[in-house]
Amino acid sequence: MNAVLAAGWTGHSTRLIIATVVAIAIIVVLITKVKLHPFLSLVLGSLALGLAAGMPVDKLLKSFTTGVGSTVASVGILIALGAMLGKLLADSGGADQIVDTVLGKARGAALPWAMALVAALIGLPMFFEIGLVMLIPVVLLAVKRTGKPLMLLGIPAVAGLSVLHGLVPPHPGPLAAAGALNANVGVTLAFGLLVGIPTLVIAGPLFARVAARLVPDAVAPERLIPERADTDKPRPSFAATLTTVLLPVVLMLAKALSDILLAKDSQARKILDFVGDPLIALLAAVLVGMVLLGRPAGLDRSRLSTVVGESLGPIAGIILIVGAGGGFKQTLVDAGVGDVITGLAKDANLSPLLLGWLVAVAIRLATGSATVATVSAAGIVAPLAATMDPSHSALLVLAIGAGSLFFSHVNDAGFWLVKEYFGLSVGQTLKSWSVMETLISVVAIALILPLSLIV
Repeated sequence: MNAVLAAGWTGHSTRLIIATVVAIAIIVVLITKVKLHPFLSLVLGSLALGLAAGMPVDKLLKSFTTGVGSTVASVGILIALGAMLGKLLADSGGADQIVDTVLGKARGAALPWAMALVAALIGLPMFFEIGLVMLIPVVLLAVKRTGKPLMLLGIPAVAGLSVLHGLVPPHPGPLAAAGALNANVGVTLAFGLLVGIPTLVIAGPLFARVAARLVPDAVAPERLIPERADTDKPRPSFAATLTTVLLPVVLMLAKALSDILLAKDSQARKILDFVGDPLIALLAAVLVGMVLLGRPAGLDRSRLSTVVGESLGPIAGIILIVGAGGGFKQTLVDAGVGDVITGLAKDANLSPLLLGWLVAVAIRLATGSATVATVSAAGIVAPLAATMDPSHSALLVLAIGAGSLFFSHVNDAGFWLVKEYFGLSVGQTLKSWSVMETLISVVAIALILPLSLIV
């Protein structure tokens, strides 16, 4: 192997690797030490990468802007539609309906499992931070009324949100990685659910029992426990809410199955390819949600327009970060870094899935951002996906997503959100939330690697 490596390795290869390390180090320092916004950090890191790699300035700028444009065009619209759906779910009372219905059926030992189910349902269309803000009052109320340990009910809730955030489209990370690797979003969604469900079971309700023993003195902060919500306020039925939430999932899965089972010239496949495209599936869910969620809640056309408009402001930063990550990815590709990484992986006989996971883990630990870790790692290993079939490119997306969740600590905003909402100390948060995140990451890659040998 050393002879092969020596034969293919050049001084330019060394320069590209050094340039990549320097660029990532710049991004890490700017985010963690200088406290610069990740968008600006990624822009500066991309420029540093291109200059250190010896790219002509005009080519460097074109690469970055092309990457930003293509990423925002493919992913930004989907993130916007997902935000609209999540806002409709929240403002119509549909999310409350899901919570009340599921928790109303659960008693005793079933409560942690019900909490994980609620988190998974709410987490499908909602971003992690929004879902967390919505779920925390539910968790604290359930703890107060049942007397159950905070960790026993809290861990399944945050685990459900985190698993969906890292592994399942239409969340920004998996969508951005799928775009960078040209992976089929429907196939990624199908495998994401296949891997995500057992991962959630282990890191959620099962680990919650351990977390309750690790942090036995965790107490829900009284100031954050809400009063009972107004149950007289009109809101959509559970069936209508569930239909809206699951509609894009069903459409995208139908498209993925049709691509496998139906002939290319089949009329049914052409229809399913159209309605199952992520853009159409999410657009359909938003339009259906306006009717099934908005009308029962008494939201008129003016109010619906306001709700949809209000959903876009909070995600502007996310779209910019993902876009800048796309620019960084394109700069890596055009500089030739990806080809060098590909050669190293092949010479070392290292699994592309494991490589993607390890790169994402390293960037996650350094920056604290799951999204930055996902888009950066996808850019670095993108050439490895060029020769992969749809199944394995989708699994590579999931491997990167799993790596992006590894050991959340003090440089991650999610760490502080969980700490403050649950009223924990830093040590308690490390023993519960951080261990849970690591467990999600390790269990997911442990499922993905053998799955890649079967499909």
